[in-house]
Amino acid sequence: MDWLLTKFAEYESNLAILLRLVVATFAGMAIGLNRDRRNKPIGMRTLGLVSLSAAAVVLSGTAFGELQFHQDALSRVVQGILTGVGFLGAGVIMRGRDNFEVHGLTTASTVWIAAALGVTAGVGAWFITFAGSLIALSLLSLGKPVERNLIQLLGGTSGEDSNGSTASNSESQPEGKSGDQGNRQP
Repeated sequence: MDWLLTKFAEYESNLAILLRLVVATFAGMAIGLNRDRRNKPIGMRTLGLVSLSAAAVVLSGTAFGELQFHQDALSRVVQGILTGVGFLGAGVIMRGRDNFEVHGLTTASTVWIAAALGVTAGVGAWFITFAGSLIALSLLSLGKPVERNLIQLLGGTSGEDSNGSTASNSESQPEGKSGDQGNRQP
């Protein structure tokens, strides 16, 4: 009978781990889908994998009894994840050759949020995972038009150069396209 209870506890634990990994993956994929729709260099598969890997690393550090109650060990795991994804995010940041215009900062920041959502799913912080996903998707979908309208309303400058592109404007255009030629999404 003890054997059966032990097997059931393992099964229940494995289902909880699987659920955390799946939720982390879908949180990253949702953000990646937004990037795919805007023809960015990072998309659904990449951010799904970033989030899944963050959850897997957190779970591997907490799934073993001897590590379960050492919060400082978990903190170091999370620090390592966030440092590592910083390098991945840096790979999508570009600077123009002839000017100081920077491209890809929003896409790079999606790598961080995907990793953070993976960490929250990995530790089972469901509300933070779902709320963070919803807020990130809202910001990615609505942030550009709201930013543009606020700049116009407040009479600020948009930082446009002579050809009408900006660092924030170029974030919504595929690489190599300027002005109204690209598939621009709000």
